Amino acid sequence: MATVTEAPPLAPAPGTKPPRRRGCWTPYLLLLPGLLWLLVFFALPVIYQASTSVQTGSLEEGYEVTWHFATYWDALSEYWPQFVRSVLYAASATVLCLLLGYPLAYLIAFRAGRWRNLIMILVIAPFFTSFLIRTLAWKTILADGGPVVGALDALHVLDVTAWLGWTAGDRVLATPLAVVCGLTYNFLPFMILPLYTTLERIDPRLHEAANDLYARPSTTFRKVTFPLSMPGVVSGTLLTFIPATGDYINADLLGSTDTRMVGNVIQSQFLRILDYPTAAALSFILMAAILFMVTFYIRRSGTEDLV
Repeated sequence: MATVTEAPPLAPAPGTKPPRRRGCWTPYLLLLPGLLWLLVFFALPVIYQASTSVQTGSLEEGYEVTWHFATYWDALSEYWPQFVRSVLYAASATVLCLLLGYPLAYLIAFRAGRWRNLIMILVIAPFFTSFLIRTLAWKTILADGGPVVGALDALHVLDVTAWLGWTAGDRVLATPLAVVCGLTYNFLPFMILPLYTTLERIDPRLHEAANDLYARPSTTFRKVTFPLSMPGVVSGTLLTFIPATGDYINADLLGSTDTRMVGNVIQSQFLRILDYPTAAALSFILMAAILFMVTFYIRRSGTEDLV
């Protein structure tokens, strides 16, 4: 019996447009709510703050856009110590989060077994309470004469931190160490979760191949595990460093006037001093500095595959 084959579709005649496929606008319609959300709650406030930063006047007389860009220089020249302190505290907390979070993420991904879900619940358990309550708890943990401070003093750790300028004698509260401890605790889950996600995606056959080639565990980690986990390292450090730089709650509750970060200055300018142009200028300087550091860090990290 002869078989009937379908003829290929005819190409459109020259000069005619191909028929428009149905549903080509569906992806754009799905993106429209998110784009509107970003426009209303992100783009418009940023534009408003940009105009506020170049205004002059007072709250009583009103503010007027006069393109007074000197506000940026005045804000930076007066509050540059808070900027440096914020970057230093955030970088220290990020390094501590990486040192604490990587072994735990490795344990969950490769060694936890049936305890994996329980450990993951414990990691995200701090999210069950508010940020403020978690920070206030550290005032009790680091209280003068408490067991933590007593143990650090017995181990002579406070002598080293006092020599570095991170504590004052046998006191931990109202010192840089207390602020960094609060930042580390509050942002540690943001480091662990991306690391765990990346480590879990590593093909276990790569580790088996390294063992077949008689590689030591340290060599396997250095040559296989850590390079493949770099997307998680980059994501975790960014998720920790960026919010820690602009944080002001930890410095306000656990620190003192000598440990104020740039977030404390912006909050004070907005809500207490009511100097809106200076507060807006500080916000934009902080955003530009973070954007520059993040761009440089991503390019130097050698990975574009972020979790």
